[in-house]
Amino acid sequence: MKEQSDLVLVGQIGAAQGLKGEVRLRSYTQDPADIAAYGPLRDEAGSKTIEIQRLRVTPKAVIVRIKGVTTREAAEALNRTRLYIARDALPEAADDEWYVADLIGLKAVSPDGAPIGTVATVHNFGAGDIIEIARAEGSPSLLIAFTDDTVPNIDVVGGRLVLIPPEELETSEDDVGSGG
Repeated sequence: MKEQSDLVLVGQIGAAQGLKGEVRLRSYTQDPADIAAYGPLRDEAGSKTIEIQRLRVTPKAVIVRIKGVTTREAAEALNRTRLYIARDALPEAADDEWYVADLIGLKAVSPDGAPIGTVATVHNFGAGDIIEIARAEGSPSLLIAFTDDTVPNIDVVGGRLVLIPPEELETSEDDVGSGG
């Protein structure tokens, strides 16, 4: 199997849907139906290949039929399986676009170039993206809304992004650092 950094998470299988082996699928592709266009997907360990035979997008979920899965029990066994593709299987991003996987490991710096930390991951709990910055010296990670205002510049080739933390965060850090 390829190194983990060569794989991109594109979706996750959810609960079984009905009795004939369909599952709900959380697609992380820009258009949810595009997940089926990449061909066979693999699980995190590389031990399973998942082929989407049929996909339908409903207002509440993406429902898929997976090759070889014909019963509710078989569908339930796949619940929470993360689906990956090789990074090189993705189309090249345009100059002003990037994949979330490309952000992991970038250095986060302030507008004046001072180091803040390293991008650990990007979360999305349903209300928008949140960028997690791992900080040096055991400091707690920063969780910042990932918007044009807080991340005005991303330079994937240069290995860094500019981060403007909210004023409340800067104030609370100063208070902690000064002992009160």
